[in-house]
Amino acid sequence: MFVIIQAHEYQKYAAVLDQMFRLRKKVFADTLCWDVPVIGPYERDSYDSLAPAYLVWCNDTRTRLYGGMRLMPTTGPTLLYDVFRETFPDAADLIAPGIWEGTRMCIDEEAIAKDFPEIDAGRAFSMMLLALCECALDHGIHTMISNYEPYLKRVYKRAGAEVEELGRADGYGKYPVCCGAFEVSDRVLRKMRAALGLTLPLYVRHVPARSVVTQFLEMAA
Repeated sequence: MFVIIQAHEYQKYAAVLDQMFRLRKKVFADTLCWDVPVIGPYERDSYDSLAPAYLVWCNDTRTRLYGGMRLMPTTGPTLLYDVFRETFPDAADLIAPGIWEGTRMCIDEEAIAKDFPEIDAGRAFSMMLLALCECALDHGIHTMISNYEPYLKRVYKRAGAEVEELGRADGYGKYPVCCGAFEVSDRVLRKMRAALGLTLPLYVRHVPARSVVTQFLEMAA
């Protein structure tokens, strides 16, 4: 299942988040050799201390992680402005409640191959993008912003995602880093589902049986 984890649910998904930070170290530090903060077996940075939301792909019992990414509103601190400011022009205003930043997207290829042998890495990544579109659309987000290396545009195309490259810059690593704006709309959602041959949603928003207010009143009674 694909679920969104918000700050008040971190403890509920503690096992999944633990696996996610371990996976991030394996992917970004060990494999890609990015200059990212590593704390023991985890890759975590200062933005993980700002109560971001995480979109994760996990099993129904929330004990096994298949993939994840971090989501943050552009109205607060972001990697986009703090680190990758040179990747987009000064004229581009990318700060708005309906624009969110997506970072640290990664998948656990070994776990996916074991539990879903029919899903290759490319399709798994595309499924993460589709779930992101569904999630963003459900939460009133109209644009996702992300920095990426040029080769990833092929992956986005395969997934049916629509991304506008706003700019790119050298000096961050071996390859240029691009800044892209991903449209979030019903039209794009239909296009992505058609590209992947899927009709049912991957992401389903969790609706609690009782409101927070009701639970608080019951606890206070």
